[in-house]
Amino acid sequence: MNIGFIGGGTMAEAILGGMLEGGVAAAGDVMIGEPVPARRDYLAERYGVGVSDSNAPVADASDLVVMAVKPQDLPKVYSDIGGGFNDGQSIMSIVAGTKMKSLADGMRHDGIIRVMPNTPAQIGEGMTMWTCAASVSKAHRDTTSAILSTIGDEIYVDDEKYLDMATALSASGPAYVFMILEAMIDAGVYVGLPRDVARRLALQTVKGSTELVVQTGRHPAELKDMVTSPGGTTAEGLQALERAGVPAAVVDAVNAAYLKSIRLGQE
Repeated sequence: MNIGFIGGGTMAEAILGGMLEGGVAAAGDVMIGEPVPARRDYLAERYGVGVSDSNAPVADASDLVVMAVKPQDLPKVYSDIGGGFNDGQSIMSIVAGTKMKSLADGMRHDGIIRVMPNTPAQIGEGMTMWTCAASVSKAHRDTTSAILSTIGDEIYVDDEKYLDMATALSASGPAYVFMILEAMIDAGVYVGLPRDVARRLALQTVKGSTELVVQTGRHPAELKDMVTSPGGTTAEGLQALERAGVPAAVVDAVNAAYLKSIRLGQE
């Protein structure tokens, strides 16, 4: 299957690298439309794929076209390639906040796949939720699932409304985790640890705790109770977090991001 990318940025490269390494596609079957010459040259040299300074040749040559541009660039893309698709083609969009109807109207094509990845996809540890129109063929659905599996875990949903929720939780989620990590490292320094030691302790603690949940399948609350001895240091720390409203703040953060995602989709 021939696969094209409209845009060759960081997330496009993550998907490209994953699917080539995973054997979902060969370099000779891939073409990328990218306006920046230095970026085109890098992608061609690094991955051996075809490149173009315009979008039309990419769309014409591809069975599956990956839209990997910023939302503000969509009008130009619509002008370049809208109306040029046939029934045997599908469009996979990773454009943040842009609904399937808007993409279908702009492209004048119904075969839309909407994908919401996150930044850990860059190292093959991403979490992606996706959905697609009923007109998308089984072959293109299977290829999409295979591609997304090469950059981490993937979940297909039947209703597009869940993508706004995934935007708030998994797509924005890395930033929440990074903020908590930063705070843990700073806290270690505050109590007297060297910064490099605090960083190492915090990173492995978060990584190991996450893997413990994954491998044991236990509820986080159960594992939390296992760490918390009566009248101990962990209980004291948890009380401080509760008093500061940290659990409620996390819920508020995800909800605020969810409502913002809905608003962006209405603009």
